[in-house]
Amino acid sequence: MSKTLVAYFSASGTTARAAKNLAEAAGADIYEIKPAIPYTGADLNWQNKNSRSSVEMRDKSSRPALADKGANIEAYDTILLGFPIWWYVAPTIINTFLESYDFSGKKIVLFATSGGSGFGKTVEGLKGSVSPTATIKEGRLLNGRHSPDELKKWVETL
Repeated sequence: MSKTLVAYFSASGTTARAAKNLAEAAGADIYEIKPAIPYTGADLNWQNKNSRSSVEMRDKSSRPALADKGANIEAYDTILLGFPIWWYVAPTIINTFLESYDFSGKKIVLFATSGGSGFGKTVEGLKGSVSPTATIKEGRLLNGRHSPDELKKWVETL
């Protein structure tokens, strides 16, 4: 039987709420991806071109350190990976997470929250961070409220 993990990074709590609802609906385990240095409100100010998040989005080689590496990835077949979309891409901490584990043969399905942008080239931006035998596919945006039944039906289509 396939085992599923919902792994997520949340800067403001929005993605955390979506991830918890998704994990509950999917009957999946959950793991929070935490940066070693937490983001502050100033770090997330997209209008400030010198904010931490703005600098990381411009410098695609930037890799914020993880607070821990305790995700037991080898125990899962499918990883539902969530994050806020920042300027049509995943925050670079998602690359750090993917590069910190062996995802060979795993199916990774993305979900995201966004104030206005879609996935853009997120899948392409993450593929280089995992083994060529890992599958990464665009899932869906989980903005707003989604019923447990709706989330469960979505997960069943994966």
